[in-house]
Amino acid sequence: ILVLDFASLRTQGLMLNRVAALIEKAGLPRDRVLSDTALDDAIRAGGDTMETFYFGHDYSAAELARFFALAARQGVALNAEERTLAALARARGWLAPGADGALISLPNAGLNPFIDAAGRDTILHHELSHGAYFTEPDYAAYTQRFWRDTLTAAQRAGFRAFLGSEGYDTGIEDLMMNEMQAYLMHTADPRFCTPAALHLTPAAMAALQVAFLRGMPPGWLRAQTPGAMFDAAALP
Repeated sequence: ILVLDFASLRTQGLMLNRVAALIEKAGLPRDRVLSDTALDDAIRAGGDTMETFYFGHDYSAAELARFFALAARQGVALNAEERTLAALARARGWLAPGADGALISLPNAGLNPFIDAAGRDTILHHELSHGAYFTEPDYAAYTQRFWRDTLTAAQRAGFRAFLGSEGYDTGIEDLMMNEMQAYLMHTADPRFCTPAALHLTPAAMAALQVAFLRGMPPGWLRAQTPGAMFDAAALP
């Protein structure tokens, strides 16, 4: 997992916003890379700026390879930051078929009111969990089973509604499952997510957290997930 730590939200946006538009933003094409003008229009239409389109990013090696292949096929002129990203991906062998890897990003603290020390810590843990989903097959498979077999239809709908309100493409089932695990287990700061936002009561969310942690595969992500936060004995 390659972690990019940005000194400015603008630089992060210049490097990764166009990737986000292709991979997961709702209402945008999944089969072509946007031009600079189309990307600017899409960002403004969502009420965002280049700096606020995302505070953190996460992509698998395969997703980055698809982005660069499409851009080359379309003849899209990449900006300097995107060319740097291509060089990083190429150096790690990520543009080859079947490559295993993930990229995540986060900004320095203090660049936005949400990104104080606690906000930055939350973004890092959230994005690292996506890195695990992309690179740890056992964890991805467990998350997918949890989504299908443990969550009720109403709970899945609640997550989907929240993620749709955040601008994710709710028609991508794998994206829904990946974001579910990140928001349920690895987004502690209530400024980013609350039980109510997920259409859950606090007790219901705590019960889901206990259940997820109980069956979570061993490994570095489980080891850094604070089990004391999800103490079943503390539930009402």
